Amino acid sequence: MPELFSTDWAQKYKDIWNSSEGIADDLGRSGFNSVVAFGIVDESEPRVVLTISNGQIMSAGIHNGEELNWDLRATAEEWDALVAKPPGLMKLGLAYTSRKLKFKKGDYAVMIKDPSLSTAFVKCFALMAKAVD
Repeated sequence: MPELFSTDWAQKYKDIWNSSEGIADDLGRSGFNSVVAFGIVDESEPRVVLTISNGQIMSAGIHNGEELNWDLRATAEEWDALVAKPPGLMKLGLAYTSRKLKFKKGDYAVMIKDPSLSTAFVKCFALMAKAVD
């Protein structure tokens, strides 16, 4: 079982994301391109960075100085809780407003107003759980 945000986890997450059960097709239709990072609140660098082109994760791994579009942070305990029981949109909103999930970079309000992005955002947490199984 890969540890959350490890290199092994990142590769498994990439495979799941890009598969038919993932969200790549949905984001590809909207031409989504971004560099997304996930990490721990008090750490200077994110733990994992995903480079997404037309909805597909092209690379997944450690931060190598890429310019980030999104950088989401939480405590290790909060990440564990979000992965153990993947949240819906309401729970994510509560995590954001209570500052348990922080956007170090990126705009939560812009993302939540775009149905294609908000749907993918929710689904990405369910995929995180699959990558630690």
